Amino acid sequence: MAIATFKDLCIDAVDPFAVGDFWGPTLGLEVTRLEDGDVRLDGLTPQHAIWVNRVPEPVTVKQRVHLDVHAASTDDVLARGATPLDTASFAWDVVRDPEGGELCVFTRRKVPDYRLYEIVVDSVDPFAVAEWWHGVLGGELGGDKEKGWAWLDGLPGVPFESLVFVSVPEPKTVKNRIHWDVDVADLQPLLDAGAHVLRARDSDVYWTIMSDPEGNEFCAFTPRD
Repeated sequence: MAIATFKDLCIDAVDPFAVGDFWGPTLGLEVTRLEDGDVRLDGLTPQHAIWVNRVPEPVTVKQRVHLDVHAASTDDVLARGATPLDTASFAWDVVRDPEGGELCVFTRRKVPDYRLYEIVVDSVDPFAVAEWWHGVLGGELGGDKEKGWAWLDGLPGVPFESLVFVSVPEPKTVKNRIHWDVDVADLQPLLDAGAHVLRARDSDVYWTIMSDPEGNEFCAFTPRD
């Protein structure tokens, strides 16, 4: 039985307005510029929401978490400020957002209104971390050991198709610039499952910043939050 539910997504940005203006139409979400300088992207449900939050650090290494998107063409995404990275090696195109963060573009004959296809996480052991998140969020667990990737489909309340975990040789070295938030009745089941507290709830943040067993950051919100 799952111990938490998916809440929303967050993207770090040096310039949230520029990044928000890119990701809003790329994902089919409404852009709201907030008074504190951050941006909220909204869709049909609270789970569609994406917070674009200001951070001082620019992109310095390949992101361990990236988004795959539906699009009519890669040119549409490039016209919003993306730059091409690899448009020849795969059945999809790899590009960078305006701040250098990677994303993959999957062209479709019919593009859905909401264009986030899946979230992809680089992993040392994709099967172990996928199984861990399966215990946290539920869904249907699958994988292909020959290809070195695992996935979670059908996550309750999640508006995109899958969480995908892929094998990479390099270790995690910096904070992920994309993470998701979860709602949970109590933090203890997450701790019992192997999550770690990175920053406890305090006067500045009314949530708990945690990490999964591979160090991927996420934020946990309890009813008191």
